[in-house]
Amino acid sequence: MITAEIHTAKGLMKVKFFEEDAPNTVANFVKLSKSGFYNGLTFHRVIPDFVIQGGCPNGTGSGGPGYTINCELDGENQYHDRGVLSMAHAGRNTGGSQFFICHNRENTRHLDRNHTCFGKVFEGLEVIDLIRAGDKINKIVILEE
Repeated sequence: MITAEIHTAKGLMKVKFFEEDAPNTVANFVKLSKSGFYNGLTFHRVIPDFVIQGGCPNGTGSGGPGYTINCELDGENQYHDRGVLSMAHAGRNTGGSQFFICHNRENTRHLDRNHTCFGKVFEGLEVIDLIRAGDKINKIVILEE
């Protein structure tokens, strides 16, 4: 099992990945994290009671890693709930590095099977509510068992 620690100034979020549901998306996130891609990037988009979004190297929502990955929408965990990590994209199969973390289920259910859910915060859920636009991702540490 692969887990991650997302370190921010507001606290630590621990994530379990949905490796069976979204193996390619998880592998991409792990690769980018291990390379230090996310270190120092901001949560550039924060919408209260909806999502916090990060992973844009430009800090504007317009950037990515220089390639795109396909959506993986058929697994059993493809439901946006509080703490779920999901890939942001500009249309099906255009994701790359930007991801969001959901505040709640009520305002995100319309994203189900449109954006790839690839993990969930299992510790540090309160940090999601503390993040503001411009807050940094200090680093993401991948832990493999």
